[in-house]
Amino acid sequence: MLTVASIATVLGFLFIYYSILFSDGNRRINVFDYRFESGKRVTPPAPVAPSARGQQAQCYFVFGDSVFDNGNNNALNTIAKVNYLPYGIDFSQGPTGRFSNGRNIPDVIAELVGFNNYIPPFVGASPAQAHIGINYASGGGGIREDSSQNLGEKISLREQVDNHRSAILRAAVPRKQLKQCLYTINIGSNDYLNNYFLPLSPTRRRYTPNQYAKSLILLYRIYVKELHKLGARNVALFGIGKIGCTPRIIASLGGGTGCVEEVNQAADIFNNYLKVLVIDLNNNLFGAKFTYVDLFSGNAQDFAARGITVSGRSCCTVAAGEELCAANGPVCTNRTKYIFWDNVHTTEIVNAVAANKAFNGVNTSPYSISQLVN
Repeated sequence: MLTVASIATVLGFLFIYYSILFSDGNRRINVFDYRFESGKRVTPPAPVAPSARGQQAQCYFVFGDSVFDNGNNNALNTIAKVNYLPYGIDFSQGPTGRFSNGRNIPDVIAELVGFNNYIPPFVGASPAQAHIGINYASGGGGIREDSSQNLGEKISLREQVDNHRSAILRAAVPRKQLKQCLYTINIGSNDYLNNYFLPLSPTRRRYTPNQYAKSLILLYRIYVKELHKLGARNVALFGIGKIGCTPRIIASLGGGTGCVEEVNQAADIFNNYLKVLVIDLNNNLFGAKFTYVDLFSGNAQDFAARGITVSGRSCCTVAAGEELCAANGPVCTNRTKYIFWDNVHTTEIVNAVAANKAFNGVNTSPYSISQLVN
């Protein structure tokens, strides 16, 4: 059983995800304005304020793992594939490959930046789409090539950068335009969940947590600098959340009783090095703006006060020992109260507040995403 203390700790890991209101001029939009009837979402009024300013970035490119993936894994031979119900139960297009019940973080960022449509996945995108934006993220993707081998096929960060290079060259996207685009990257969790902390992991025997984090950041720096060579100038690097508080890790490594601090501490070491990387990139890459997005720290009391109180279990039905929703299985009806959709990934409401906090600079340093695009 989870204790009150452990629940508070779990809630704390995702406070950064939550911000009830975001402001736009004199208009304030309640991103929590959701209602459910018979298990179906009644869509709230769309946030129109960002589009009133017009599209704020020339284009938007997305890199990362399952937190950002919106369909690239659908054609891969992998168990990290979610193109089935109940995934997408609250999304206008149904199951698309997004690892949530509805929108993911890049979807909401695209809305806030003023795009009329969500950024499509690389798989199936037309060449012309490179002038508008492409999502390269892949469930299971990591900084290391050997991360998530237990899941099957995936697209690593290196391969995602290669795909981006191919896309912009094929479409002949002007360098001047690429410098005015937004880039967001969420990567690193799989290098821990599906590599370092796997049972009998050779990586863990080889590296201390500090050595491992350093090795990841050295690789990360190479790939980010390559993106810079390809024109990236406005880049948000998302840190790792408290992955030791996910239902998967609580069940597998925590004995079902609470967060696993060893896992959280390892993620925190990575995040601290990532912050230093952001400072280094800003100091040494002229004309570029890099920012760090904090998904680790937060305040449990504020989070719980907003009604998001279910933390130790998933909203959807997950079979024992698994992390993804069972196909067509029952789901909770009060999805705005749940942090986790499945045993790893968060609900749409949590994704929405995470995006709003990043856009408004509540959990970023030194720039908000709004400042990156203005």
